[in-house]
Amino acid sequence: MTEFYPEGGLKDRIDNRYYLKSLTNLSQAKNEQRILEARAIVCDAQHNLIVDLECCKGIIYREEGALGIKEGTVRDIAVISRVNRPVCFVVTGFEKDEVGNTRAVLSRTIAQKRCMQEYLLKLTPGDIIPAKITHIEAFGAFADVGCGIASLMPIDTISVSRIDNPRQRFTVGMNIMAVVKLNEGGRISLSMKELLGTWQQNADRFSIGETVSGIIRSVEEYGAFVELTPNLAGLAELKKNIAPGMLASVYIKNIIPEKMKVKLIIIETFENNYRPEPPYYYITEGHLSTFKYSPDGCERSIVTVFDKC
Repeated sequence: MTEFYPEGGLKDRIDNRYYLKSLTNLSQAKNEQRILEARAIVCDAQHNLIVDLECCKGIIYREEGALGIKEGTVRDIAVISRVNRPVCFVVTGFEKDEVGNTRAVLSRTIAQKRCMQEYLLKLTPGDIIPAKITHIEAFGAFADVGCGIASLMPIDTISVSRIDNPRQRFTVGMNIMAVVKLNEGGRISLSMKELLGTWQQNADRFSIGETVSGIIRSVEEYGAFVELTPNLAGLAELKKNIAPGMLASVYIKNIIPEKMKVKLIIIETFENNYRPEPPYYYITEGHLSTFKYSPDGCERSIVTVFDKC
C-alpha cells in the first residue's frame, strides 16, 4: 500500500528528491502517478500555487489546490496558507508558461483523494498514526493526518491533565502521534492522551521525598493542581501569590495509587517561559482496543474503549 504522510514528510526523502531532479524523472513520476512533495513559493492573484520543483516550476491551479475548493465547501485560505510550506501533488501534465518555459501541471486534490481512499477511509478507532499540527483553536488542535487533510483533536483528548488552551501542548508544525477516536467516512477525530501512559506508568517516574518541577494548572479553595507530566497531576497545599501557568518546584509528600492521588508541597514558583515540546509517548504504533488509565485496585476505573464490537 502507498505510504501517506502529513505534508512535509516526503520532501526530503531520497525517492522524492530523485523525481524532482529532471523533466525526464518528472515524466516518469507522471506515468507512475507518483505522489511527490515540494515547496510552494507563490500563490498568484488567481490563487494558483507555484511550486519549486528544482528542475523547473510547477503550477497547481486553484481548483486542484485542495479537496472542496471546486465544490465551494473549502475556503481559498486552504491554498493561500501553503505558501512557503511543502505541498503534495501528482504530476498531470506539462505546459509552457508565459515566457515559453516548460512547467509541470500538478494536482494536490488527486493526491488527497488517493490518501482518503487508500488510507484514511481504512482507519479504524484505535489505530495509531502520525500527524502534524496545522493550526490551533481554543477548543482543540487541527492536525494533518495525510496529504494536507486535517482532523480535529478536541482539547479534552489531548492529555489527562487539563489545560486551558492547546497552545500549552502544541506549536504549529509540531509532529505528533495520535490515535483515531472516530472515523465517520473519512472525517476523523483524534485523541492523544491514551498514548501518554497510564497513571501508574507516569507515577513510577517519581518517588516520595523528591523535589521536582511542575506547572500549576489551577488554583482552588482546597489546593492547587500541579501538572507533573501531561498525564499526571497532583494536589498541592495552597501558597501565597501562586497562579495558573506558573512553574513550580514541588516536594512529593505522598503517592497513593488506590486513590490516584499525588500529594505535593509547593517549594517555590517561577514565571513560565516554557515552549511546548513533543511529549513522551508510551505507545507509538499499532492499534489500541482499550486503554485503562487507572491502576488495578483503584477506587475509580477510567477506561477508553475503541473497539465497540
